Amino acid sequence: MAPTENNSAATGATTAEPATGTATATATSTAAAKKAPPRKPAAPATPSTPVERAQAYAEKAVLVPVGAALIARERVIARVEDLIDTYTSREKAEAQLRARQRRLESDLKKFERRGTTARNRLEREVKKTRTKLERNLRQRRTRLERDVKTLRRDFEKQTTTLRNDLSTRFESVSDRVEGLRSKVQERVGTTA
Repeated sequence: MAPTENNSAATGATTAEPATGTATATATSTAAAKKAPPRKPAAPATPSTPVERAQAYAEKAVLVPVGAALIARERVIARVEDLIDTYTSREKAEAQLRARQRRLESDLKKFERRGTTARNRLEREVKKTRTKLERNLRQRRTRLERDVKTLRRDFEKQTTTLRNDLSTRFESVSDRVEGLRSKVQERVGTTA
């Protein structure tokens, strides 16, 4: 029913018919809202006695499962109504099935692309790690070969130096021994 306005539309008055969605109804409801004091949310009353506390816990124990059951019931009803709306006719069911098939194919392609990307990334990482490891091993081998070569050269040099030094000392000791022997023979020959 449409609201009817009297000649006193300027005052915002309406007839007894319901006024929903019109300017006068809005003006009347805003005027009423201005007159009414703003509502404060009711603060939960804290029970002061043990009996009141027990009563509050008992009420909670009953109201929570009831509320949960009602919400679950509403969700089931909404889902059933949605299924009924979707599958009431063959055309709607086939359209829904085609849409789900397209969505499934799209998701499969998306998953395949994501898998390919992950595989390629993993292959790149493995190759990079392998290259880095090979480079590191080559550098270590080269460094080790260089160090071994240097140590061998130093060892041979020291061995040659030691051999030459020992032969020089041996000759010097043998010359001394020969000199001492000849002196001893001279002394023995002169004293005899």
